[in-house]
This record gives sequence, C-alpha cells and structure tokens, in this order.
Amino acid sequence: MDYVQGLDPSKLTLGLTALSFIISPFAAPVYNLPILLFGTLAQSQENSDGQALQTFTGLLGVSVIFDIVWMLNNEQNGFIKFLSLLLVLLKVPTFVTFGLALRQRGGQFSGLGVRGNDLGGATVWDSMPGGFGSGGNNGYQNVDEERPAQYSRPAPPPTMPVAQPAAAQAPGAAAPGAYQNA
Repeated sequence: MDYVQGLDPSKLTLGLTALSFIISPFAAPVYNLPILLFGTLAQSQENSDGQALQTFTGLLGVSVIFDIVWMLNNEQNGFIKFLSLLLVLLKVPTFVTFGLALRQRGGQFSGLGVRGNDLGGATVWDSMPGGFGSGGNNGYQNVDEERPAQYSRPAPPPTMPVAQPAAAQAPGAAAPGAYQNA
C-alpha cells in the first residue's frame, strides 16, 4: 500500500489518457478516452469540493469491469490487445491512488455508504421516516405512541368566511371579455 501512496495521480492519469488515445483508433472501448480526459480535469481541480474526483474514481473502477467484459467479447490485434491489457492493469493502482486521495480530502463514496473503514456507521435507514435505523426514531412516532408535549400545539380557532360583494351588472349586459352573438 505504501507503494501506491507514493504514486503521482496526475502522472498516472496523464499516462492512461495517452495510452487510451493511442489505442482509440483501433478496436478498443470507446468510453476510456472520455473518462480519462474527465479524470485529468477532475484531478486538476484541487480546490473543489471533491465531487468531480469522487465521480472519476467511481467511473474508473466501473470501467475496469467493463473493459474486462469488452475484451472477452471482442477480438483485437495482438499489440493492441497488449496495450488494452496494460491500460486495464494500470487502472487498478490509479483507482486505489485516487481513492486514497479522496479519503485524504475527507471525501467518501456516499452512494455506497462506505466511509473508509466505517462500515457500521450511519446508513440511509437512519434518515428514513419511521426510524428504521439504529439512530432512534429521529422525531417520528409510532401509531400507538403518545406525543410529547413539546411537539403538541393547540388547534387554531375556526375562522368565519368573509362575504365578497357581488358586482352589480345590468340585466342583458355581457360580462367584459365574454363572447357575444350578434
């Protein structure tokens, strides 16, 4: 793991982008070059909130699986197949490097609920109505539960409807804007 932490994410991304550019005119997955170009942009935005870095890291990890499936279903030239395999193999340390960089910035994969080593922390169920999570019911109550006094409030007094004055119209006069037959 120490070796991966010493890798430079910008050089890895630039190398993968160049390799993807080289194999793009041949029989190769078409999604690699756009993902890696996005990665060069995401890596250069160090002052951002990390959303672009998080998106790129997720796309890079999923593209490894897609690359393997693509290589099993499609034929390639020997040298291009070697370069494609090299691209897939280099994506793995790049994914780990960007994952560590994301973790150092305090980011997480919120869609997966994974925060580093914290797999037992708060989950999506904690914010669900009805208090399904372990964090209590978060202000929700069961049907048979009494409501605390702090949440009770008196019902507002009923209001009387106010009568609207009717506009005086002459008999036979049409309302303004109405369709008239002549």
